[in-house]
Amino acid sequence: MATLLLRLVAPMQAWGTRSRFDDRDTEAEPSKSGVLGLCAAALGIDRADSVEHLARLAFGVRVDREGVAGTDYHTAQLRPGDPKTGTDVTRRAYLADAAFWAGLEGDAGLLTDLDAALHNPHWPLSLGRKAFVPSLPIFARSPLELSLWDALREAPSLRRGDEGGPYRLVLDREAVPQPLRAAASPSRRQDVPDGPFARRRYLSRDVLTVTLPLTPEPDPLLRRTPPQEVGA
Repeated sequence: MATLLLRLVAPMQAWGTRSRFDDRDTEAEPSKSGVLGLCAAALGIDRADSVEHLARLAFGVRVDREGVAGTDYHTAQLRPGDPKTGTDVTRRAYLADAAFWAGLEGDAGLLTDLDAALHNPHWPLSLGRKAFVPSLPIFARSPLELSLWDALREAPSLRRGDEGGPYRLVLDREAVPQPLRAAASPSRRQDVPDGPFARRRYLSRDVLTVTLPLTPEPDPLLRRTPPQEVGA
């Protein structure tokens, strides 16, 4: 087994799992369905094709910057200009200035192919919505010969210099070491694709949230100096 880390940094991200009609939510961390959708786009997997091989991968996230939650206000018309058409109001939640590491653990050959696809994706990649493009490369390193737990703990920091405090890790229950499970916070996430993405059906998974005091080295790709004010 191996683990592939994905760097998820962007001005805006959205990871909805409970969206209904005109209200689009976002989780506080990347969802498994959202990250696998990104991977499917990189690999060139059509929405009507099976993603069972991706769904079998273990999944976890480390929260480096939680970001700020916000909501977009949208209006849309089925037939613009037609006086008889109504106006729909939609609200779409997002996270601003967030940064995460997502990890996938499983077959080394599949993860090697995925790493290559992230370097040269079949379709453009985004973080939850097509407009939310990443501001740093998603690919980081080749698949690591580490467990999902260890890979997320050892990933470089995506925080800025003035940000501190413990890190929050949200992983599949089985990926958390047994001695830490009793003290972890359990929950369920309905974000595992049940068949092709076009079916829009998802299964639940048990996850654990763990908070740890980590001291990772800074990610060399992240700009860590504050912007300088330019005088007239």
